Amino acid sequence: MHFDSRAAFAVLIAACSFSSIACAYDNERRDGNWWDDDHGHSRHAQGRTQLGDRPFYLVEGMDEGPLKKKLEQCERGPFYKTDFSIAHRGAPLQFPEHTKESYEAGARQGAGIVECDVTFTKDGELVCRHDECDLHTTTNIVATPLNAQCTVPWSGPGSSPKCCASDLTLEQFKSLEGKMDASNRQATTAEGYLGGTASWRTDLYTSRGTLLTLQESIRLNKRLGVKHTPELKAGDPARIQTVFGSQTNYAQKMIDEFKAAGVRPQDVYPQSFNVEDVLYWIRNEPSFGRQAVYLDDIDPGAGLPRLSNEELLRLKREGVRIIAPPIPALLEVTSAGDIVPSQYARDIKRFGFDIITWSFERADLRNGAAHAGFYYAFDPTGVAVKKDSDMYKALDVLARRVGVRGIFSDWPATVTYYANCMNLR
Repeated sequence: MHFDSRAAFAVLIAACSFSSIACAYDNERRDGNWWDDDHGHSRHAQGRTQLGDRPFYLVEGMDEGPLKKKLEQCERGPFYKTDFSIAHRGAPLQFPEHTKESYEAGARQGAGIVECDVTFTKDGELVCRHDECDLHTTTNIVATPLNAQCTVPWSGPGSSPKCCASDLTLEQFKSLEGKMDASNRQATTAEGYLGGTASWRTDLYTSRGTLLTLQESIRLNKRLGVKHTPELKAGDPARIQTVFGSQTNYAQKMIDEFKAAGVRPQDVYPQSFNVEDVLYWIRNEPSFGRQAVYLDDIDPGAGLPRLSNEELLRLKREGVRIIAPPIPALLEVTSAGDIVPSQYARDIKRFGFDIITWSFERADLRNGAAHAGFYYAFDPTGVAVKKDSDMYKALDVLARRVGVRGIFSDWPATVTYYANCMNLR
């Protein structure tokens, strides 16, 4: 998840801070609410946690050392849901993002919190999409008659379609099918345009991609026994004005959906890249606003610098409690090749904020950090992260030394395994 502007920022969160966490599975044992079936699966009162093969594969590939030894000792579980593990758009490493199937996969993998990015249809219904205008790469719309209703329809090889949820009514939106976020602009057919999935992802699970409204995602999360982290997405200001009357009405409508569903405020972590959304919730919906997450869009390479200490102090005084910068803003590599907290991470903690970060498993690390792009920009030469298994070194520093409360992940099982092993609730 990488975003465009500092005028947007967001929410999310998890459990208690790293330093105050007790042994979770000991509590499960005492309560008699779990069992382990020796296949990386555990069941507890709120459902079954299935980590699959990936975390074990990554641990096995680590270099010998104390961290690998510790993680190996946890291979028999038990495994349980943890708020430290946050499902970023569900489990989009392999499932179409923001679909029923992706959310279910994230919850099965032990994510205690599941994200719905919130945007809107032209008839004012809130739906789960990463962007108001991403339907051309995340759904099958260009291969349907609804292509004609797109702001910019697909028209042939080399074209740049732009298809928005706000182009459609809710009924039309619900007729679409989710797909992996990708496209092939040189394709000669609409069906071909829908391809282009990166080799480190997969199309194995794209035969079903059920799109959801925010209301439906709330009901699904309640059934799955997970908490909610809705992110109010930026949108076209003119369309927001037409549909909702104002940005604040848009922000209020998102909270109203949770109130109408009877969700406890402590189970909701509203987030936004727009600081004004966060401050609106703090001032006008304080029971929800106390857990509002300010998404920090820091990206020096794109001209988006870190928040200054003066800005951090102002946010603290205005009631912001949780800041969520991306992973590369929180880490750096020493001359000796060790991963350590960045100065920015230390400053954020010094001002007393809780930290959530994004997004794990959103980069191809098969050839190390030097080729992994934005999310591993803290190690541009790959001296610390040389292979995919080394991601656990970065995760360990984020948890133990930065002290993050939770981590968004495109494959929550990877983070769940670590959190369970380290007794993070």
